Amino acid sequence: MKKALVHDWYYVNGGAEKVIQSFNSIWDDFDHFALIDFLNEKDRSDVLNGASVNTSFIQKLPTASKNHRKFLQLFPYAIEQFNLSNYDLILSSSAAVAKGVLTNQNQLHICYCHSPMRYAWDLYHQYLEEANLTSGLKSIYAKYVLHKLRNWDIISSNRVDFFIANSNYIAKRIKKIYNRESTVIYPPVDVNNMPFCEEKENFYFTASRMVPYKKIELIVKTFNNLPNKKLFVSGDGPEFKNIQKIAKDNIVLLGFLPKEELHDYMKRAKAFIFAAEEDFGIIPVEAQACGTPVIALNKGGLKETVLDNVTGVFFDEQTESAIENAIQNFEKKTFNPSVIRSHTMQFSQERFEREMKDYVNQKYQEFKLS
Repeated sequence: MKKALVHDWYYVNGGAEKVIQSFNSIWDDFDHFALIDFLNEKDRSDVLNGASVNTSFIQKLPTASKNHRKFLQLFPYAIEQFNLSNYDLILSSSAAVAKGVLTNQNQLHICYCHSPMRYAWDLYHQYLEEANLTSGLKSIYAKYVLHKLRNWDIISSNRVDFFIANSNYIAKRIKKIYNRESTVIYPPVDVNNMPFCEEKENFYFTASRMVPYKKIELIVKTFNNLPNKKLFVSGDGPEFKNIQKIAKDNIVLLGFLPKEELHDYMKRAKAFIFAAEEDFGIIPVEAQACGTPVIALNKGGLKETVLDNVTGVFFDEQTESAIENAIQNFEKKTFNPSVIRSHTMQFSQERFEREMKDYVNQKYQEFKLS
């Protein structure tokens, strides 16, 4: 079985790349394809075992390494240029266009879908507002491009033989947008290697890329209203400087932290705060694996990974008052770190790799017999 692994892009080592890392642990003979590859050597070693990636023409466009998304209108055309005709199995890891590669009836294409294209669908209006593209000529062009992308996204969904969703939340989105059924296999979380700590210290913690939808600014504003409560924030990104300007003395911005330091704060915190509507949300599961309860928005994938009043507490709205009320509710309760950690074992890396291997092998055998 000759295998191709198609990923949207390689430029950071994030949650989607942890899935790629596991794919490479299951099968070590993929040929790799992506629109771009700008991983540093350490991340390349971790994610791809040092393997090279076949990239599209976007790799060579000016400024692609700094801002590949400016070439959004070219993504569908670029992904269709890969010639995968010699492969028996195509496994795509898609949150944008990877699922749109061209295949034929003699090839099996399985898509692990992190989400249908967010900025073309559910984050469409938010994307336009954040990019200041709600009016004017540039707005008209941006809306036209996204309209064309939505059409292509639906058409290209028919190129996939089987969809795997990373949560029930995403399975519903796949059904809504593509009218396709999917099998849920939760992504891999390295829960077994997370440091467990039973004794918690008197501070709260959050960590994320500082981009608007992650709502770090909202968390910081909430703690600005709670001067007697300490908050540590890990992460960097385009919003870092603005958040730094508004953060009061009870809030410490740590910037980007190496994994060991990140986990050290995570295991000692009395709670991990998470305010984003996430497709799955690996980092809140990592926090729970440390025995740390989570205070989280009651939407998206976290409804599947946090047990209310057992491994954390929920708030229903992305507002300062809702988070404040959740913190007050949290502080009235007692949580058992061992129970919290045990809950996360169902999201382990070993479980993911076993389920993926069994699923792909089964579908491939059925495909060859059909």
